[in-house]
Amino acid sequence: MNKNKEKEAVKQQKGTVTSVAGDKTIVVEVVTLKTHKKYVKKYKSSKKYSVHDEKSEYVVGDVVYFKECHPISKSKKWTVTGKVEVK
Repeated sequence: MNKNKEKEAVKQQKGTVTSVAGDKTIVVEVVTLKTHKKYVKKYKSSKKYSVHDEKSEYVVGDVVYFKECHPISKSKKWTVTGKVEVK
C-alpha cells in the first residue's frame, strides 16, 4: 500500500439556492445539460442538495459554490464555500 497517497480532489459544484430549509440548511439546485445517447438531443437534468450554511447568510436566488464534506446529518453531506460574484 502506498503511504504517500495523494489527497483526493474535493468535489465542488455550483448551484442556485431554491429554499431555506431551516436553521443552517439551504437547498441548492444544480442544473446540468445532458445528451440523450440514442437521439442525441440535449436536455436539462436537475438535482437538489441539502447544504450546510453555518451563518445562515444565503437567501433564495443566490448562486453559490459548495463542496463535499463529512456527513453533518442524514441528508447533509455538503457545505457552502462561497457566493458567485455578479459583475
